[in-house]
Amino acid sequence: MDAIDFSPLLPLPVIAGLALIAAVATAVALWRGLTGWWLRGLAALVLLAALAGPSLRREDRAPVSNIALVVVDDSASNRIDGRDGQTGEAVAGLAERLDRLAQGGRLEVRTIHVADRGEDGTKLLSALAEAAAELPADRIAGAVLVTDGQVHDADALPGFPGPVQVLLTGHATDWDRRVVVETAPAFAIVGEAVSLVLKVEDLGAPAQPAGIATLSISLDGTEPMRFDVPVNRSVTLPVTLNRGGVNVLQISTPEVAGELTGRNNAAIVSINGVRDRLRVLLVSGEPYPGERTWRNLLKSDSSVDLVHFTILRPPEKQDFVPVFELSLIAFPTQELFMEKVDQFDLIIFDRYKRRGILPNAYFENIARYVRDGGALLIASGADFAGAESLYRSPLREILPVEPTARVMEEGFVPRVSEVGHRHPVTAGLEDHAPRPPAEDGTPGWGRWFRMVDVNATAGETVMEGPEGRPLLVLAHEGEGRIAVLNSDQAWLWSRGYEGGGPQLELLRRLAHWLMKEPELEEEVLRGTGQDGAVAIERRTLADSVPPVTATSPSGVESQVPLVETSPGRWEGRIDDAENGLWRLANGDQTAVAVVGPSSPKEFADPVSTADVLAPLAGASGGSVRRVEDGLPDVRLVREGRVAEGRAWIGLADRDAYQLRDIRRVDLAPGWLSLILAAGLAFIAWRVEGR
Repeated sequence: MDAIDFSPLLPLPVIAGLALIAAVATAVALWRGLTGWWLRGLAALVLLAALAGPSLRREDRAPVSNIALVVVDDSASNRIDGRDGQTGEAVAGLAERLDRLAQGGRLEVRTIHVADRGEDGTKLLSALAEAAAELPADRIAGAVLVTDGQVHDADALPGFPGPVQVLLTGHATDWDRRVVVETAPAFAIVGEAVSLVLKVEDLGAPAQPAGIATLSISLDGTEPMRFDVPVNRSVTLPVTLNRGGVNVLQISTPEVAGELTGRNNAAIVSINGVRDRLRVLLVSGEPYPGERTWRNLLKSDSSVDLVHFTILRPPEKQDFVPVFELSLIAFPTQELFMEKVDQFDLIIFDRYKRRGILPNAYFENIARYVRDGGALLIASGADFAGAESLYRSPLREILPVEPTARVMEEGFVPRVSEVGHRHPVTAGLEDHAPRPPAEDGTPGWGRWFRMVDVNATAGETVMEGPEGRPLLVLAHEGEGRIAVLNSDQAWLWSRGYEGGGPQLELLRRLAHWLMKEPELEEEVLRGTGQDGAVAIERRTLADSVPPVTATSPSGVESQVPLVETSPGRWEGRIDDAENGLWRLANGDQTAVAVVGPSSPKEFADPVSTADVLAPLAGASGGSVRRVEDGLPDVRLVREGRVAEGRAWIGLADRDAYQLRDIRRVDLAPGWLSLILAAGLAFIAWRVEGR
């Protein structure tokens, strides 16, 4: 290709000024009647042309092919309801048509496959933008997208240098039903109803009008609650959490004939259960140095409401002081121990002995309270071994120990028993000791000096005293729990005697276990979704556990072996786990785990649609058409022309080329221009001289 370029020897304003001067001089010569005026003007023109530096540029060009991008949607939503078959047929037919154009060397085809990215969905336009960024923009003829239209990055490609043609899989009559969680709290108070705002929604063009659907809500895999709700309308449903910690709710509606998929007929919500206030009743007997230990522990927790009942004036104290002169306030024992006892989460008897203040009816009511789900802790002193012991009350029926009437008055270092190393109340307690254990294994904490000797009749002995006798016994009674600490010397640890010990940690764990905190359950199965896997944790007091039976979201069962990582703690893992709700079972323990997003983007709205890609296709001069209507022919059209017709789609012919060589030829060499201008001036002088 030939073209004329200019390389001025002087700045353009200077050349323009010289041209003006030459024009004025020529005009003056003409006005004065000089016969050589035109020769003078021609000489000036030659000099001005030389200053402009004209040259002939000759380019050696080689035409190059246009590039067409074919983007194939391999996401999960484009594989349902036969869409993968439609995609395969469309790609094969498209390849045949594009190959015919490529045979003449006018077109090069590059194919890109895009899979979904989990929680991010289908990034189809991001992949197209990345591919286009690596190519020369003047060679891109356009793009053909084979997809169901469910694209989750509509803003990733605001424009495209060629027409974008969309071939839509699926059917115009597609419809689907899904569950939508509109509002769900992250936290809820245990035992109080919490409201969920839910909707059963029909998408697309359902074959029948909306009616009533059944909505089920299952809490941690238990028997679901069922509700009849109107379709396409938001409803508010109550749910009550029964325990603290993470509660997993599975919300589902039955699959309906004709809908695309049942994958979005269920949604999973995780809600943390928290206790509003913990109410504790502390009943202290004769005052002693350790009484304030319990009070300080319970008052240090802002979530605990403490009621402390202390017997400061027992019946046998007769000092003849008139009642009206006493500053003591009568305690409402009838109201607390009979009428409102069920309102407490924990009752503690701290070195209490029977003195006739609390009648047997009160103790019978406390025993009933424990069997119905309450918690009882007895921190016993020497009186527990005598005739005034609580063991001689109706509480005897639920206590896991039986005193032998012996009180062991000697120094000893409390030890964690073999079972205690596996129980969460005492597991790892020695790590909180003020100093490392001795060479013989004696824990690195201080001694106690008194313990009531008992025989454990139920439960687990988690700590031992002298001669391996039970020091701390934990037991289940009905729906409730009981703990018996057979010594009143724990306060020595808090005072730092012989270095002290983890008294606060022990009593905190003990109180929380009694109040059924999930983290301190001794028999529990937990499952957690972690980066596409299921992490399984099993806590048990047993020496061995069988494999966990895991049921995937699609209903496939598998056996997962467990490995003991620490005493009483077993772990397992399922790698590359399927997204959704997994159900775990091990003996009588069950749990659920959620892997991946609770509502996968790919199935949130699986209906085939042109709404997302139509703006891009229209702005680029392309079109959107369905594969089910027939595969169109493909043509190359001139750039700027219409790129779609009744039965065809077009790609732009960009007339791109590759520049091989450039040659320049000066049209006005300086020496030639100077000779020519001088010759014209000489001829003008000779003509005028005649």
